[in-house]
Amino acid sequence: MTTPTTIAPLSARRALSALVLFWPALCGAEAALIAVASNFAEVAESLVRDFENLSEHEIEISASSTGKHYAQIINGAPFDAFLAADQASPRRLEESEVAVAGTRFVYAIGKLTLWSLDKELIHGDGIAVLEKQEFRALAIANPALAPYGIAAKETLQSLGLWNALEHKIVMGENIGQAFALAATGNAELGLVALSSVISKRNEKTGSRWDVPSELHAPIRQDAVLLEHGYGNAAAVAFLAYLQSDEARLTIESFGYGLE
Repeated sequence: MTTPTTIAPLSARRALSALVLFWPALCGAEAALIAVASNFAEVAESLVRDFENLSEHEIEISASSTGKHYAQIINGAPFDAFLAADQASPRRLEESEVAVAGTRFVYAIGKLTLWSLDKELIHGDGIAVLEKQEFRALAIANPALAPYGIAAKETLQSLGLWNALEHKIVMGENIGQAFALAATGNAELGLVALSSVISKRNEKTGSRWDVPSELHAPIRQDAVLLEHGYGNAAAVAFLAYLQSDEARLTIESFGYGLE
């Protein structure tokens, strides 16, 4: 489908509003399939419940790694919208005309924390713990595959510790695996997503140091409407809801930042 030229120059909020007005059919209830980055799955489930309470639409979530979703979408998977863990993947989908131009926006900014199961290991400033190197392993997501891994590497580089600690680093394929390494004690420390640590699903407390945002580039996560969902009322309305004040409060409560 050729994207209407009126969509491209608009902000994501205005573009989605324009789509709502474009199709009279958008007034009816529909169902949408949304691809969601695994690190955001818990938040998405909460947002979907709230959204469905406010509308007649139904949303189904497919949670997986952004890379896997990207490959599936390029190969024709019937997703209507994409909530990625990065900005690059939605942007490439726009460039490939697989996503609707002008509908991409930052829905969350990930936060990094240094976390340990040991309640006594991290006291205040976590830099001292890293500098002492009195631990066997530090878990991070693979920087070659995951945005949180890039942020972890940038943090250690900013502190001048990447080379010194590289031999102690164990990598998960994604941020979920990195968190699992720290949560099981296979690594005494982990540079992991704050959202995973403060999640109600995490029954382990431990100790933590929230990494200052200036130590790494922002972990911006973009959402975009896909061509498959171009005429789907549920997908359009859900993306618009993500930008509402109510949804933004929910996203912040799960440990994410906002623009």
